[in-house]
Amino acid sequence: MKRVLVGMAALAAAFGLVACSGSTAGSAAGGGAVPAAASVPVSSSSAPTSSSAPATSSSPASTSAKPTPKPAPKPKADPEPSTADVPCAAAAAASGTSACVDISAHRAWLLQDGKVIYGPVSMLPGRKGHATPTGTFHVLSKEKLHLSKQFDNAPMPNSVFFYPGDAFHTGSLKVYSHGCIHLSATSSLRFFNTLHIGDVVQVVP
Repeated sequence: MKRVLVGMAALAAAFGLVACSGSTAGSAAGGGAVPAAASVPVSSSSAPTSSSAPATSSSPASTSAKPTPKPAPKPKADPEPSTADVPCAAAAAASGTSACVDISAHRAWLLQDGKVIYGPVSMLPGRKGHATPTGTFHVLSKEKLHLSKQFDNAPMPNSVFFYPGDAFHTGSLKVYSHGCIHLSATSSLRFFNTLHIGDVVQVVP
């Protein structure tokens, strides 16, 4: 009787192994053989993931391949006005602000410590019989709107007197003066605002 029971138990165990493995061939590997075989597709599916890695690593290479942008060129500075054409040695040698007038060329300049800061600008000197004096002078006085008593209270805006009765001021650039130096309204304002009492004014023929 015991032998019959042992034989039945062995048969039952053999039947259970076939049921877990799903086949008699898989029973040799044990119950874990099927899960191991099932994991093969998982490892094969991971191949695209590993193959996509080079694409990711190639993106920094393409970024580094971009040309480095060149720096924008610096704007060129405006050239400094030259004193080469200024014919006034005394004005150029003066410290502080000074003025230079070239009668024959009908030009005038403003200088600061010997360097041109304004000009040349157009001017007109005195007419025949009322010539503008030449030489080296100094600013005597300034008057925003001088009225010429000698010439029927004629207005002389932005007057800067450098000689008794003669001044830089706004005047016609087509009509000669009676000894003053005519400047445009813009230029006369610049001369008025720049020059100070005592500054050198040199007038050359």
